[in-house]
Amino acid sequence: MDKRYIDYIKEKLKDNFDIKYRIIECTEGKIYVIFISDLCDSKFISEYIISPLMQSNVVNNIENIKGQVLVANDIGDVNSEEDAVFHILSGDVVMICDFWQTAIYCEAKGFSKRSIDIPPTEAVIKGPREGFTEVSVDNVALIRRRIKNENLKFESLSLGQKSNTAVMICYIKETAPQTLVRYVKNIIENINTDFVLDINYIEEKLKYSNTVFDTIGYTEKPDIAASKLFEGKVIVIVDGSPQVVIAPYFFLEHLQAADDYYLTKHYVNISRLQRWIAFLAGLLLPGLYVALTTYHSSLIPTIFVFRLANARAGVPFPTIVEVLLMIIFFQLLREAGIRLPQPTGQAMSIVGALILGEAAIGAGLASQSTIVVVALSSIATFLIPTLYKAILTWEIIILMFSSLLGLPGFYMGFFILISHLAVLDSCGYPYLYPLGTLQTKKLKDVVVRGNLSEISKNIFDEDGK
Repeated sequence: MDKRYIDYIKEKLKDNFDIKYRIIECTEGKIYVIFISDLCDSKFISEYIISPLMQSNVVNNIENIKGQVLVANDIGDVNSEEDAVFHILSGDVVMICDFWQTAIYCEAKGFSKRSIDIPPTEAVIKGPREGFTEVSVDNVALIRRRIKNENLKFESLSLGQKSNTAVMICYIKETAPQTLVRYVKNIIENINTDFVLDINYIEEKLKYSNTVFDTIGYTEKPDIAASKLFEGKVIVIVDGSPQVVIAPYFFLEHLQAADDYYLTKHYVNISRLQRWIAFLAGLLLPGLYVALTTYHSSLIPTIFVFRLANARAGVPFPTIVEVLLMIIFFQLLREAGIRLPQPTGQAMSIVGALILGEAAIGAGLASQSTIVVVALSSIATFLIPTLYKAILTWEIIILMFSSLLGLPGFYMGFFILISHLAVLDSCGYPYLYPLGTLQTKKLKDVVVRGNLSEISKNIFDEDGK
């Protein structure tokens, strides 16, 4: 058997400098120990695999080898040549011998990885600072530490015909609806692609298409993932990604922050009210400004109308062009601040915005009131970063309707947005859930946060009603 396995492994893994073939001589024959040095702990292999094999007198019996000689957490049989290559590429040690009935593998993973740190995208004032890493087993451990429940399940899948990426579906049995678990599992199992490198490959399949709103959530914080599991949701973990997918995910959750459940209720409610105001301001303010200044100046106080006319006296563009130019400039600054190194990006964003505003006014490209409206709209989106793309897209749509029809166009764009949100769903559940339901307990964590003892029972039903 050893010749067939060894030839197959050498052919498939040739031209790789980190593939190690260790041969152990014994009276019965040779034992081949094969592993990848970059993925395995060499010290562990030397002390607990190679040394025991060399000192043992029962190497001819494979059951004795697995039960009495090798010291490892996971030891099993290799079913085929392809299975042997898979275990080697996964960081296991494969042992092949001509006098054994089958080859065996032994877990000896020991690759470099990033330590658990504070997630940069979800900073909190109060609460846990731990964040997920790119190693899926560490992410599973972070969730298990918080949920000591025998019903917590982790189902493992392998995706990507060439990458063989490990994917885990996590849920709490008897809490998560079985229809939801089956739905998510079927979607993931039917993903047919050569490789899966990040969580977005799965998120793209689960989310509602043809919308800029994220109907599938993601997080880097294990405490948030644990809370979503208690709500009856499903978490998807992909090896190599520090984010995990949350399914389903509803619109109202975009307006909830990571530390809403660690701070006092009254402070949280004020913060949530600010987020709602910021959402409406970022979405509607430019369109309302264009509608009023272009078509309905009679609705503006007289003193303010004179100030607007005086400020726009030297601006050669219509109001809609002026607003669009400023939105483009601010978005360019925002993107530049994100792409540049962090210290440089922050300074560039602040200084650039100040210089841009002064220069635009001085050059006659925009008026002071337009700068204030666009700047306020842009700053408002910072309070809800997960809705940034959606707010920007629909802000421009409502702006166009307002420039064409005035206030009727403004109302029309807003009603189209509401209708669009009402049509969306997340894994079969209404995206606006729990709005429109008759379950009062589900409304205790919508606009304002209720007592933690009450909202901890806030799980949704099979039918989402």
